[in-house]
Amino acid sequence: MFKNIIAAVIFFSPLILSAQNKNDTVINIEGRVITLSEVVINNKINVPAFIDRVKNDTTFYKAFRTLHIVGFTALNDIRMVNKDGDIKASLRSKIKQVRNNNCRSMQVLEESTTGDIYDPDSYRDKNFNYYTGEMYAGLFFTKGTVCGENNIIKGRDLSTAGLSGMEKHKAQLKMLFFNPGKQINGIPFISGKTAIFDKDMADKYNMSIDMEEHNKTSCYIFKIKAKEDKKSDVVIDEMTTWFNDKTFEIVARNYSLSYDAGVYDFNVQMQVELTKFGEYLVPSLIRYIGNWKAIFKKRERGIFTATLFDFIK
Repeated sequence: MFKNIIAAVIFFSPLILSAQNKNDTVINIEGRVITLSEVVINNKINVPAFIDRVKNDTTFYKAFRTLHIVGFTALNDIRMVNKDGDIKASLRSKIKQVRNNNCRSMQVLEESTTGDIYDPDSYRDKNFNYYTGEMYAGLFFTKGTVCGENNIIKGRDLSTAGLSGMEKHKAQLKMLFFNPGKQINGIPFISGKTAIFDKDMADKYNMSIDMEEHNKTSCYIFKIKAKEDKKSDVVIDEMTTWFNDKTFEIVARNYSLSYDAGVYDFNVQMQVELTKFGEYLVPSLIRYIGNWKAIFKKRERGIFTATLFDFIK
């Protein structure tokens, strides 16, 4: 093991800055300060290549695209709460997505609601009375029958081009959700602040790479956390991603986002777990806790959990 450590130190010698303790090595790559655990050093990981993999990952987005081409059952729990945490509206449901002749549709197996979760003026159409619920529905619910989809992501860039209103906001949410760390255009005051891997954001974060088992899968853990004195300059406060150490597919990701632009503010935490279904990687658990206020909108405090299972080709 000692020889391996010496070899790794020699490899990284132009980049080494300091060590937090005897087991860690801190390196600098293009202005990014990255702490490597002893086990990562021993594993002789190519750090620049690893960072590029993180930056250009498509497995996370593809896992959600795959939900368009498989059947599954899901438990949905949406809760809107007041400032004291008391529930003022909620929806709990069990739904089943059915695939037939290259088309998908959704069956509601069970549903219960409280409060004004649905717009009273269009209750039969089940239009949500809350922006958070409408966003959730746009991501996870299907209205009618949708045909001719695939999970190919090559050439499919998330974009807000040509969109406006709710559809534009949904696209921006998907970009934050599926590609955290990429620049998102069209959001006032924060567009460049989401691009955590850009050179002008390098001094705003501490990064680390470690290894551990997650859900019985050996993983590299990549963590990024905003420096205390730089939090007002960033949107992504913290993000932890578990990568399968053999395939580099994402196994799980937790992230926290916040910003106060005066005319709007938000504070959101999300947790996503992925699982293998045959050759496919698919989401199995999504948790969200969000508090946000947009101009001309009432403040919303929402909590939702989506649990997906019984996948079928």
